[in-house]
Amino acid sequence: MLQQFNEKNRDLIVNINGDLVHRDKAGVSPFDSTVQNGDGVWEGLRVYDGRIFRLDEHLDRLRRGAAALRYEGVPSRDEIVEQIKRTLAANNMRDHVHIRLTLSRGLKYTSGLDPRINTAGCSLFILAEHKAPVYDKTGVRLITSTLRRPPSDVLDQTIHSCNQLTSILAKLQANAAGVDDALMLDTRGFVAETNATHIFIVDHLSGEPTVHTPTTAACPEGITRDAVLQLCRESDIPHQVRDINLAEVYRADEMFCTGTMGEIAPVTEVDERTIAGGESGPMTQRLGELFAALTASEGVVVC
Repeated sequence: MLQQFNEKNRDLIVNINGDLVHRDKAGVSPFDSTVQNGDGVWEGLRVYDGRIFRLDEHLDRLRRGAAALRYEGVPSRDEIVEQIKRTLAANNMRDHVHIRLTLSRGLKYTSGLDPRINTAGCSLFILAEHKAPVYDKTGVRLITSTLRRPPSDVLDQTIHSCNQLTSILAKLQANAAGVDDALMLDTRGFVAETNATHIFIVDHLSGEPTVHTPTTAACPEGITRDAVLQLCRESDIPHQVRDINLAEVYRADEMFCTGTMGEIAPVTEVDERTIAGGESGPMTQRLGELFAALTASEGVVVC
């Protein structure tokens, strides 16, 4: 789970507000809102054979977050796509690529919190890396974090924000426990997500496996999560979106996590309890195969 340096990324060209520069020469102003306040929204995109999977959905989420935060001077969809294309072309990339797309409120004319001191419009940063899915398909191990995901009346989790301190603190707990990631609950005690991914559990109690996932009351909307729910509908796989408590996780027949950076990966341990016999279960494997077929056939051509 600890990502290693990929030599292919040594001489990356990154995009800073339309300027293409070597990774070692890229600069972001200390007056930028991302630096001062974590005031930015972001998306993780994956390139499959020259196509970005669910690009429109990602850009819609980015723009919804920017609208909720009342950003001014947001680049158009076409402008963002053009800069993505320029970045990929500069790096001669078309497959096995992960893109980090960040949009901030932009530059302030002086330090401070008040958005009225931002007058220069948004900043756009595009980082494309050679990167395979980061989660081990043989199994992810979790602990339950003591930190909670806040409800929308504290911090609206549907805003895909660069402010990820809660996730980082939970990840520190996972690191200290020697596991891969941390499962996070909401303030009511129901499962929200991990520090980095959405989660699904599968039960075989009725004879026909049923897939369950938490609501997004205390976690961001997930593009890969939505794709999995779509696959369930199209394949007549029983599924539910509902509150899930920790006891249900412990007795789950299968569990898996989803995300753009890791795709679909089985969870085989939670709080030292073994899930699915420590292996990837049949429903997890089936949905993984369906998802691979989906990413091989869908996407916006960018290179």
